[in-house]
Amino acid sequence: MNLQVSIDTRSGFCFGVVYAIRMAEAVLKEEGHLYCLGDIVHNDEEVLRLRKMGLEVISHEDLADIRDAKVLIRAHGEPPSTYKIAYENNIELLDSSCPVVLKLQEAVRSSHVQDQSIYIYGKKGHPEVSGLLGQTEGKAVVFQNLEELNLKTMPRKIILYSQTTKSIDQFYDIVRRLREAGIEVHARDTICRQVSNRDKELRKFAISYHKVIFVAGTKSSNGKVLYNTCKEENENTYCISSVGELDKSWFETGDRVGVCGATSTPMWLMEKVKAALLAF
Repeated sequence: MNLQVSIDTRSGFCFGVVYAIRMAEAVLKEEGHLYCLGDIVHNDEEVLRLRKMGLEVISHEDLADIRDAKVLIRAHGEPPSTYKIAYENNIELLDSSCPVVLKLQEAVRSSHVQDQSIYIYGKKGHPEVSGLLGQTEGKAVVFQNLEELNLKTMPRKIILYSQTTKSIDQFYDIVRRLREAGIEVHARDTICRQVSNRDKELRKFAISYHKVIFVAGTKSSNGKVLYNTCKEENENTYCISSVGELDKSWFETGDRVGVCGATSTPMWLMEKVKAALLAF
């Protein structure tokens, strides 16, 4: 089909994920086995690659039964209860928590100690958010949109944090609307700029091609957001999690095709997608 295919060089792992994966690879090459608390990254193909190297993904329930072993903490971070269990079970934690997340956890913990009314703009159940909630003994309020909150009955003074991967524009829109409702908001902008800047970068990327292939894992929240960003700019954007999901009928001879992905998408997978497209 003579497709012209380019990869967005800014796509791919954020530095937090790179750090976690390098730490895992170093142990696996030396020891051949390592436990990881939850998927090291929300990308099925990358998790499979590391499983083949000896990475064993475990749940928090599994952790309670493990003793005298090494366990990797991924970039999302963990609540204090995880560290407590590890200490009690003589588990050596390899902590690859993202520095941005650790800074946020410290700030949330400080607010909790000061008995402030803590609200977190984030996805309920997301591992990063679970880690943040743990800093407050589960007392913080987590929400994804203002419709979940009762603006009339909530405290008149709050401190507002955000999951690090949320939209800056949406965060400040929430701040504005809360203030308009008469609530005094101390806004702590804790959003990772490496992630948030991808929104504008991808918009420019998406309009430069006839078709866009967005590569992301099925569990990636960041992937869903950034895919929609591309789709808004280019309706001929298709989301896939593996090469096998590519459909030749999406393309026409001579199309310029852009390949991009989430902050949890490995570059090797996007390269593999490019190679498959060029073979059409």
